[in-house]
Amino acid sequence: MINIKSEDIFNITPAQLRAARSLVDWSAQTCADAAKVGVASIRRAERRDDGKLGLLPAVEAAIRNALEEAGVEFIPENGGGPGVRLKKEELNNKK
Repeated sequence: MINIKSEDIFNITPAQLRAARSLVDWSAQTCADAAKVGVASIRRAERRDDGKLGLLPAVEAAIRNALEEAGVEFIPENGGGPGVRLKKEELNNKK
């Protein structure tokens, strides 16, 4: 179960998903395995060009949770555009 407040929820974009996988050096298959979803869902979501993943909420949450557990932090649209970064402790562990 994902333990976050409803006001903290925002949809991630296909670009954020691609960038998040890159940050943790995950293939689409590795991401799918970690999220316990099909690899076709990852690939299909990343190819969309409308800014939405187009996945069921439970599938998007599973993917997001897996990436967050791997150290990714999703940044909402805040005037500078949505993004991703590694959590601070993950940056320190990579050095």
